[in-house]
Amino acid sequence: MILIDLITQRLQSLEPSALKINDDSALHAGHQGNGGGGHFTLYITSSHFSGKSLIMRHRLIYQALGDLIPHKIHALSIHASADNET
Repeated sequence: MILIDLITQRLQSLEPSALKINDDSALHAGHQGNGGGGHFTLYITSSHFSGKSLIMRHRLIYQALGDLIPHKIHALSIHASADNET
């Protein structure tokens, strides 16, 4: 399974109304400290984020993806918003 597909599948638990994942790995190839995992930018909108702080939103995402970090996902930039914020 392609990693972006796996990330997408895992994030379905948050019932996203919008989801976009950019693979930025090529921009970071060979930098110090990268043990081979990919770099991704995540844009996600979900009703699950309503009333939650930025930290809590990130925690929900990390709960869904935690076992992929740091070996498959080396870096993850998260842009998480609630449905009523878009």
